[in-house]
Amino acid sequence: MKQDLIHILPQIIVLVTSMLALVFEMLRKATGSLWTLILGLAAAAGVAISKLGMISTAFSDTFRVDHLSLWAAIILAGAGILCALLMRQELRNTGREGTLYSLVGFSTLGSMILAGAGDMMFLVLGVLISGLTGFGLAAYSKTDKATEGSIKYFIYGSVTGAVMLFMLTFWVGTSGSTLISALGQPGLEPVLVLLGFAGVIAGLGYSVSLFPFHFWTPDVFEGAPVSVAAFVSVTPKIGAFFALAQVMRSLHPEGLDYNLILAILAVFSMTYGNVVALWQKNVLRLMAYSTIAQAGYFLLGVIAINGSTLAVSSLVVFSVAYAAMNIGAFAIIQQVGPQILHFEGLARKKPFMAVAMVVFLLSLVGMPPLAGFAGKFLLFGAAIDVGYSWLAIIAILNSAISLAVYLRIINPMFFKKQPVYSTEPSILIRWVFLSSFAVTVFVGIAVRYFL
Repeated sequence: MKQDLIHILPQIIVLVTSMLALVFEMLRKATGSLWTLILGLAAAAGVAISKLGMISTAFSDTFRVDHLSLWAAIILAGAGILCALLMRQELRNTGREGTLYSLVGFSTLGSMILAGAGDMMFLVLGVLISGLTGFGLAAYSKTDKATEGSIKYFIYGSVTGAVMLFMLTFWVGTSGSTLISALGQPGLEPVLVLLGFAGVIAGLGYSVSLFPFHFWTPDVFEGAPVSVAAFVSVTPKIGAFFALAQVMRSLHPEGLDYNLILAILAVFSMTYGNVVALWQKNVLRLMAYSTIAQAGYFLLGVIAINGSTLAVSSLVVFSVAYAAMNIGAFAIIQQVGPQILHFEGLARKKPFMAVAMVVFLLSLVGMPPLAGFAGKFLLFGAAIDVGYSWLAIIAILNSAISLAVYLRIINPMFFKKQPVYSTEPSILIRWVFLSSFAVTVFVGIAVRYFL
């Protein structure tokens, strides 16, 4: 029991941190909530770093302590800190500011639970925690658009979560256990395994904005505070994809090619997200369709999890890159404005901010030598290793399409003469996008240190 608690110490730290942040909010000490969250997440990341390389389980194999769960704790903690700083800048002195930081902590905890899930009930618990907190964050500003987006988020989350919970009963019935590892035994009824798999795809698919479970995403991104949109775009996605990788590690493909199902979803998600983004004038909606497309790239690593030595590394590197470049881009959007016209002439007024935005967007495309390129290169290699070269080719073509998407933001920054941008970036926003910029560049150049 003691050893099990030590194994899940990062998650325990985040739980205690979230509760303390809520206590500070009850005392109307929002600054105390913020610092509690920052220090707690930093401590959780530090403990996870000290455990890197450990391969073990906790509580009778129900929770996995491995590369995925430990790296998830590190990445999600860093993302939570950066997003909390953006929330502080955007929503300080609002009525329930401290509640935001508590919800960020609980959502991070839910995603950490997902990333290490070794039991079906942990899948359910992780989806519920990360989903319920996300609903509250999306509705924080109480505007009509925020309410509409959060209601859609809530409906999709409730329905897909219920579907997943119901479908998981087929896995329990056919395997005789709630452990995910029990799915690896031979002789299971293929139809029942397929039904359970469909339920997991629905439950995790909405969390990651995977086509066709993505419909809530553009409205939430447009209606929620920009800092919340940044958080929702990163934390639930990484946790859910790592959870799906944990499931695929144990799923025995007896008569069914589950990788082919994921590959088809990846093609639809990448293509739909990039093509629809071409018509968006609102940068937040454009980034929403971008995150739908990026979900397709994540699936390449999940597909390769059992057949390529690059799979885990590709998921980790791309997750680090995705968190940094996405949060950095949202930090600049929060400062400049939500419409493409707000970016006109930015390079003339704030050249470094414009250059940083270009770096983030080109990293999302996958241009070398940035972190996004390193992550995608590893993902493509992992997919090729397991015989999905055709999927890697489609992913490369979609990256080319995404370049046209992001050029719609880059072009007006440098080639429009009349600058619209007029305010100075705050210290917090400057710190966030500079940190994200450093990670995006460093990971791309020094990716071999992560492998």
